[in-house]
Amino acid sequence: MAAERVRGRLRLAAAAFASNARNPNLRRAQLSFLGAWTAEWAFTVGLGIVAYRDGGATAVGLVGLLRMVPSAILAPLLSPLADRGRRERVLILVSLLRGAATGAAAVVVGVGGPTSVVYALAVLSTIAATLYRPAHSALLPSLCHSGYELASANVVRGLLDSAATLVGPLLAALLLQLTGVTVVFAVAAGASLWAAALLVRLRYDAPPRPPAPVETNLIGAAAEGIRAVSQNRDIALIMGLAAAQAFTRGALTVLTVVVAIDVLGTGEPGVGVLTAAVGAGAVLGSLAASLLVSTRRLGAWFAVGVALWGVPVTLIGVFPQQAAALALLACVGVGNSLIDLGGFTLLARLAGDDVLARVFGVLESLVALFIGVGAIVTSLLIGLSGVRPALVVVGLLCPLCALVSWPRLRRMDRSIDVRDRDIGTLQSVAMLNALPLPAIERLARGLEPVVVTVGRAVFEQGDIGDRYFVIESGEAEVIGDGHVVATLGPGEGFGEIALLRRTRRTATVRASTELRLQALGSDHFLSVVLGYTPSAREAGSVVDSMLDRFTPQADPGEPAE
Repeated sequence: MAAERVRGRLRLAAAAFASNARNPNLRRAQLSFLGAWTAEWAFTVGLGIVAYRDGGATAVGLVGLLRMVPSAILAPLLSPLADRGRRERVLILVSLLRGAATGAAAVVVGVGGPTSVVYALAVLSTIAATLYRPAHSALLPSLCHSGYELASANVVRGLLDSAATLVGPLLAALLLQLTGVTVVFAVAAGASLWAAALLVRLRYDAPPRPPAPVETNLIGAAAEGIRAVSQNRDIALIMGLAAAQAFTRGALTVLTVVVAIDVLGTGEPGVGVLTAAVGAGAVLGSLAASLLVSTRRLGAWFAVGVALWGVPVTLIGVFPQQAAALALLACVGVGNSLIDLGGFTLLARLAGDDVLARVFGVLESLVALFIGVGAIVTSLLIGLSGVRPALVVVGLLCPLCALVSWPRLRRMDRSIDVRDRDIGTLQSVAMLNALPLPAIERLARGLEPVVVTVGRAVFEQGDIGDRYFVIESGEAEVIGDGHVVATLGPGEGFGEIALLRRTRRTATVRASTELRLQALGSDHFLSVVLGYTPSAREAGSVVDSMLDRFTPQADPGEPAE
């Protein structure tokens, strides 16, 4: 039995990767992410070296804060752009800007220009990078059709993120050993441009979304994203835990430099090696997370991931040896892969598609802000108490936050489980199965349970149509002009003819057994189904076939009228 469960997990993990490989749009989007984040990590290592040469640990912390504060301010203001129109166009523009800024930084370092210009270009690149992840995170659900497929996409992206965390710093370490910072920046620029090129040929039907207005009030639009976070306690909790993780991540941008050079004595290339240890653990963790793609405990694993961002950091302060540091930082990487699986999937499931990029923009703003705060606080803490006490203190934050949040995260898991059952009910209807995940989630949020006892009518022929119904259990008869013309069972829907054709009910539907239904209001149903081209086309075909099926046929013995 245990062996069969393991084989089942492995099959699901393989299916998760296969679903991304078969879908050309997902494949391009994921490879673009790989290029973008390889560029980010290589650039971060190179920039850390420039700053350390310029002013030691304090300069590294100040540059980290300098990069992140503008991003924290601008991320929620710019993210509304990704909720209007095509999100991949935002990603292309962002990647081009990052490539240009990073390439310019390579030129400045190569000619021995002032480091202040390098820092300014780093700020510009980071602002663009901060917008990339919200737009990409909001794009992925539009390329998926189920919660399982979205979880699979986040697992694959987590693996690619992990690979970038490994490859980017290792590449930087190799280039620093053989050449210098100039080449590191140039390679990062090339990876950003490759990320842009991959998205040019992306083709998909976007879910219904408001068109871009001629004039956009970015502050008002950003405020909608902030309200969406503040009014949903579950989303706010995830944001808070992400802020704690970001603080530790910012601390590590300083700690890895200081530990490598001052504590372990491995020199500048050792900074890349320590950072790559996080990536190595994240790669292994992502492979392990693929076994959890069908799990109903996303919140629980998210909490474990947050805790793993802190416990190993504390232990490095207790055991400051190179082998121990590498192994413990690999555990941080494992935690990162669990956060990718749980945190990003939960946010995409909890927030509406119309504000999804803005919600992720708020997330990136918090992450950018707390990375900067973590970097500067840690540099000050090192100055006051030394490296080892700083490691211990910083490492305690995440596990304590995860422990306090555990009960609510488990309640969140149970809520998502109920939502998945509702989505499964809706997707059993052919007309609705064409909808991408954001649209089917929107329908599921509006479902109302209805119970109809035996012999009672759900509605009568000639009634005004105001709701659409899907049968969860039981059977119903469709009666047209006194004749039983069809029998409906679980997984079948009815009531769409009056809504789509704006007519009165064309038949009576009566419960043959006790009926358990899920109902959707007319406005909610029509805005989703007709707002998405494939489902609107399918709806038209369904109505035509229903009218043929449910029109009573004349008795052969009766004269035709």
